[in-house]
Amino acid sequence: MRQLTRTLATATLALGSAFLALPALAAEPAAAPMAHVAWSKNANIYEVNIRQYTKEGSFKAFAAHLPRLKAMGVDILWLMPIQPIGEKNRKGTLGSYYAVRDYTAVNPEFGTLADFKDLVKQAHGMGMKVLIDWVANHTAFDNPWTVQHKDWYLLDAKGEIFPVTYTEGAEPEYWTDVTGLDYRNKALWKGMTDAMLYWVRETDIDGFRCDVAGKVPTPFWNQARDALDRVKPVFMLAEADKPDLHEHAFDMTYGWDTKDLFKDIAKGKKDARALKDFVAHPPKAFPPGAYRMRFTSNHDENSWSGSDVELYGPAFKAMAVLAATLPGMPLIYGGQEAGLDKRIEFFEKDPIQWKNTPYAGFYATLLKLKHDNPALWNGQYGGGIEVLETGNDKVFAFLRKRDNNTVKVSVNLSNAPQKYALGGRQQSLAAWDYRFDVNDR
Repeated sequence: MRQLTRTLATATLALGSAFLALPALAAEPAAAPMAHVAWSKNANIYEVNIRQYTKEGSFKAFAAHLPRLKAMGVDILWLMPIQPIGEKNRKGTLGSYYAVRDYTAVNPEFGTLADFKDLVKQAHGMGMKVLIDWVANHTAFDNPWTVQHKDWYLLDAKGEIFPVTYTEGAEPEYWTDVTGLDYRNKALWKGMTDAMLYWVRETDIDGFRCDVAGKVPTPFWNQARDALDRVKPVFMLAEADKPDLHEHAFDMTYGWDTKDLFKDIAKGKKDARALKDFVAHPPKAFPPGAYRMRFTSNHDENSWSGSDVELYGPAFKAMAVLAATLPGMPLIYGGQEAGLDKRIEFFEKDPIQWKNTPYAGFYATLLKLKHDNPALWNGQYGGGIEVLETGNDKVFAFLRKRDNNTVKVSVNLSNAPQKYALGGRQQSLAAWDYRFDVNDR
C-alpha cells in the first residue's frame, strides 16, 4: 500500500499497513458513455490569459513557461481568445477578449500566426495539448460579418444589430461591446463551423473551450463536433452545465455547482453536510462518462468575484484538494501557483507577478496523484465516489476506487483542529488540513 499524507508542513509518501476492505462502488451504468480522446482520461486543464501572463503579453513570452508547466504536471492548455479584439464600443483601453473582430486572425498584441503555430508545436513536443477559447454566441460590432452577413445577426425592430441583452436572470445583463448572432440562419452554422475548422487544420490545435455554449443551439455544436472530428479527434469544453451538451458535442462542462460550495465552505457558511448532500443528490443528472470541470478560480471568478485570498483565505489548499480529487477534471487558473492575490484587470494590462511559484509543488503533488491513480481518472475511466462517515461535520471524507486502486481523501473543512473517526481509527487534522490514503492491491 502507498499512503500519501499531507500535514501543514510537508506532503510525504510513506509505506503503511493496508486498511480494511471497503464495499464495492455502484455497478457501471447501463448506458454507453461518450467516448473521449485517450489523452484526456487522467488529464488536468490549465487556463492561460496571454495578455496578462507576462509583461510582454505575447505567445513567445508565454512559451518560456512551458517547461515549468510541464514539470508541474499540466496536460491541457486552454488559451483565452487569441483573435483580434473589436474597437467599436470597446470596453476599457484594451477591450474584452470575448469581443472577436475576426475569427480567423491572431490578435497582433500577442504576436503572429507563425508565433502561435510555434507555441502549439512546442506544447505538443512536451506532451501537452492546446485548446483555444471560441466565442460563437456573439461578435464585436466591427466584425466584418456585421456588414457581409448582417442576416446572421439578431436585429432590432429597425433592422439593426444591437448589444447582447439578457433579461431572464435575477439582474439584466447588457454586453455593450458585442452583438448577438442568430442561429436560426443555417448559413451562419456553416460560416462558424468553417472558422473553427480553420484553426484545427491550420494550427493543429486539439479542441476548443466554448464561451456561453448554452446560449448556442445544441444541434449546431453537434454538427460542428462531427466536422471537427473528421479532421482530427478533438476535445470540447463548454462554458455551460446543460446535460444535453454531453450527449454528442462536448466532453466537459463547468462544475459551477461545486465552485459555489467551495466558496461557502471557505467562508464557514457550510460544512461536510453540504458536500454529502451534493454527492447524494446532485443538482443535475449528467450522461454516463460526462466530464465536469472542478475549479476554485478562473478568469471570471478572479476578475469579478475575487482573488484566492479574498474567496478562500487559509482554506485555499483544502478547496483545491477537493477540486482535484472529487469526480471531474481539475482546472488551475494561470497564476494560482504563484499565489495569485489580486483581481486581474479584465480590460487593461495587468500582468501576473511571477516572483516565485510557492504553490507549484502543491499542485504538482495533486496532479501526480491524479495521473498515477486510476481511481481519480476522469469520467468512465475513473471510479465513483463513496462518502465515508467521520462522526464530525467539519471533516469530509470519501473513497474512490477503480479496479485494484483505491484513494481515500479526508479534508478538514474548518479553521480549527478536528478529531474524527475513520475505519475504526481515531484520527486528527489541523485546520484546513487534508490526508490521502492510496492503496494498490
